[in-house]
Amino acid sequence: MTQLQSARMGVVTDAMKVVAEDEGVDVEVVRAKIATGEAVIPLNIHHKNAKPIGVGRMFKTKINANLGRSVTHSGKGDELDKLEVALKAGADFVMDLSVGSDDLKSIRQGMLEKSDRPLGTVPVYETVSRLEGDIPKMNPEFLIEVIRAQAEQGVDFMTLHAGLLRKHIPMAMKRKMGIVSRGGAIMAEWMMENKCENPLYTHWDEVLDILVEHDVTVSLGDGLRPGCLADASDDAQFGELDVLGELVERCRAKGVQVMVEGPGHVPFDQIKMNMERQQEVCKKAPFYVLGPVVTDIAPGYDHITSAIGATAAATYGASLLCYVTPAEHLGLPDEDEVHQGCIAYRIAAHAGDVARGLPGARALDDAMSDARAQFDWDRQFKCALDPIRAKERWLKTRSFVDEKHDDDHCSMCGKQFCAVRTSRRIRELSLEL
Repeated sequence: MTQLQSARMGVVTDAMKVVAEDEGVDVEVVRAKIATGEAVIPLNIHHKNAKPIGVGRMFKTKINANLGRSVTHSGKGDELDKLEVALKAGADFVMDLSVGSDDLKSIRQGMLEKSDRPLGTVPVYETVSRLEGDIPKMNPEFLIEVIRAQAEQGVDFMTLHAGLLRKHIPMAMKRKMGIVSRGGAIMAEWMMENKCENPLYTHWDEVLDILVEHDVTVSLGDGLRPGCLADASDDAQFGELDVLGELVERCRAKGVQVMVEGPGHVPFDQIKMNMERQQEVCKKAPFYVLGPVVTDIAPGYDHITSAIGATAAATYGASLLCYVTPAEHLGLPDEDEVHQGCIAYRIAAHAGDVARGLPGARALDDAMSDARAQFDWDRQFKCALDPIRAKERWLKTRSFVDEKHDDDHCSMCGKQFCAVRTSRRIRELSLEL
């Protein structure tokens, strides 16, 4: 049985027990939320070394790192190195988005073997990569074969762009940026060329029959996510969202776990509305959001522009954040950029958890404050999201100070002007009054 089917029957699985322990909640809470579909545990029965991780509003906000070679850059070894970087930086999930290679199955297998975190894919990428000719030549039956093969291989969750229908395409063509989702563009072009409805939508029951057998979680792709601020919250985006709401119910009826993917570029003032609308339309299915990116004019810094939006998303409705790296809109990220993206999104996820009052979320912040007040540098590094970077920067500061290294101040204020030291003296004077 899938995690959803088990939960509905009152069965507490081993995966639910692990999630409950990690989240510090009663296992019955986990089972109940899985049963309603408000939480998921993406965990293919064939991915034996993967740790169960819960996604839902009652849990800590999770982050995903996108990896995978492009048609022009990187390869199997490079992506495995990036995978190691992402896992060390704290990624909860990873996705293999490799395209354009005859070795896609091998790349994916390497990631499955190396990753103790759930792995996701977008099956249409492999489908198109393995076919000769242009995208419109895609064979829907072959797409379903690829989905089946990936499920059998051990993929834990799949992005499937099943909600983008023919009627939505004219709306999207009125936009500045049109369709920016790679999978969404593939499906839309196929529909236009073949004058047929989205094959994933028309074959949805067949797809679910495959996924339920292996307990693969559906991640309903937002093929019409906005690619710039001007296109955000338009009829195309929300038209697709309404179909995703329908597909959520069909997934649950089949016993398939499901989460929903969300918008890319959204003005900050529209994020709360977007999160709340998805939760209502999709019956509280976990929301998996890319960013959102809150301004279009900061290439090279989109890990920052998107982390700003991701913090709001985590506060108001998202459960899983897909990282954005400094390379976004410019090229394939390298290892350092993967690291930067993961850390930026761990910050966003944590800030969102604190903002929404998740029990225990602020405990580490309070521990950090205590360590700072005591100038306990080692304890500060242990509390840090990126302890190696924090210590390296601290040592760099100390390296150009010629005086004896006292640890009761830093080079920002120096010993004489340190406000923390002054506060200590003020506290001592207060006790004398």
